[in-house]
Amino acid sequence: MGKLRVSLISLAALVALSACGDRDAAPNLMNLRNTDRTPDEFSILPTTPLLQPETFAELPVPTPGGVNRTDPNPKADAVAVLGGRVDAGVAGDRGLIATVTRYGVGSNIRTTLAAEDEAFRRANDGLPLERLFNVNVYYKSYRPQSLDQYRELQRLRDAGVRTPAAPPDPALLEQ
Repeated sequence: MGKLRVSLISLAALVALSACGDRDAAPNLMNLRNTDRTPDEFSILPTTPLLQPETFAELPVPTPGGVNRTDPNPKADAVAVLGGRVDAGVAGDRGLIATVTRYGVGSNIRTTLAAEDEAFRRANDGLPLERLFNVNVYYKSYRPQSLDQYRELQRLRDAGVRTPAAPPDPALLEQ
């Protein structure tokens, strides 16, 4: 009976200590860790293909530490996808800026969203045993904010919106 009591007290102390943790750090709801020694395929960035110019005189002078012509440029790619002109800069994209900001824009939106998300993650960071065993609680935490894609699809179809390329609900295929 004495060993069982010591084991139970040890387990209770371990659970209590695991709940303490570093409360100043923002909770990480995903708890994904690469435990093997293989390369991380998500750290590889896609680059644009290498192209040989007509003449090598067209190539820019190399700048150590500078950008490469094949490096990804997410800002310019986003501007191009949204219909803006990459070479014009912000002043040349008045139409794009007007469209994107048509519902208003907050000057501190990034700070506000970061603070709200951190507060949400702190309130939904899992139970003590889930934190102790690094259980992934991301999907459970964000489930109330998730869109039921098939219910929304049905709502759109009921409203008369054509959705020809939408895949069928897998639950209906199983019947």
